[in-house]
Amino acid sequence: TPRTKPTMQAIAEIEKNREDRRRAMAAAKRERERESQLNEKMGHPGDVDFQRMIKAFREQNKDRSRPHAEAGDTKITICVRKRPVNAKEVKKHDYDAVTCLNPMSIVHYCKLKVDGITKYLDSNAFNFDHTFDENATNESVYMCTAQPLVKFVFHDGGHATVFAYGQTGSGKTHTMQGIQSQIAADVFAQADDFARRGYPLDICVSFFEIYGGRCQDLLHRQVLTIREDGAGEVQIVDLEEVQPQNTEELLQVISKGNSLRTTHATEMNDVSSRSHCICQINLREKATGQLHGKLSLIDLAGSERGEDTKNHNRQRRLESAEINRSLLALKECFRALDSGGRGTHIPFRASKLTQVLKDSFVNAKAKTVMIAAVSPCASSSDHTINTLRYADRVKEKRVSAD
Repeated sequence: TPRTKPTMQAIAEIEKNREDRRRAMAAAKRERERESQLNEKMGHPGDVDFQRMIKAFREQNKDRSRPHAEAGDTKITICVRKRPVNAKEVKKHDYDAVTCLNPMSIVHYCKLKVDGITKYLDSNAFNFDHTFDENATNESVYMCTAQPLVKFVFHDGGHATVFAYGQTGSGKTHTMQGIQSQIAADVFAQADDFARRGYPLDICVSFFEIYGGRCQDLLHRQVLTIREDGAGEVQIVDLEEVQPQNTEELLQVISKGNSLRTTHATEMNDVSSRSHCICQINLREKATGQLHGKLSLIDLAGSERGEDTKNHNRQRRLESAEINRSLLALKECFRALDSGGRGTHIPFRASKLTQVLKDSFVNAKAKTVMIAAVSPCASSSDHTINTLRYADRVKEKRVSAD
């Protein structure tokens, strides 16, 4: 009949379109499998669709990254450093979900819409003074963070602090030890210059840790007491100093101190630093012994969530709880400083850590650099967001202080 032919053509067209869709879906599936295998070979396993979206985001925004420049004359400089994905994470099919576009740090959450099928990217951006990606070297990080403080301590008699903060296994210790090794050479170069100009200084070094609420001298294995004197200055009783004579001797002192700090295996790291470790480099006038300037290098113990400690024994859980308490006390001090106002109570006595750090924040000639170390992995996104929010709180304090 006349109506049959158009109907048959319509049916044929529907069948053809359906077959074309099937072929396209099969081709897309093969392409996804091929891309997944290629990603695995390149060390980037994980959900292909999400990785495509993250890759597209980076491609679209690559021009937003800026060269690193000096942060200026600020009391507090905030930096973020992202480490590379490691072999253990690749085996677990974890993938990179953090984008660094200096000075921005962006954490990508890969989510599903309400239909439970459609995937989309939820990106959370933070701005800091510097953001270093996984390709940044210890040298480049040092030049933008700690190197300006060495000059400040020598030329202005300042009190400078560099501290590394972040979750367990985020690369804090790697970053801090890289800074320590480069500071050694710069400190003696500056000291030699001062001596040539008739102002000789002694380089005096102490190395101690705070573990489980207890303070211990790492170089002399002695338990220490932290007290405030009548002027409100924090004194570490019985802390001994050594006096290296050159760069090599200072590196040996630093290496010894780092080797003696408390470490344990955690869920995130086979060898994890479980103490707050403080290396103090004091510049003293050779003739009088009077303090000229001070540089403190602090590698904070890694924060952990309750979920991270579920397989720990009781001692490790108590250890993690104490670490988190001291980091919370530090955060509360920042909050109090941020709220401002004369007479505002700042709870520095809430922990040994905040007592030690008091001078870094209230001294009129103090400067501080915070390096927030973050993991790149999607499985650590919540931790990374918490670290960046913590750093953002410090940044707010910096803005109100300037």
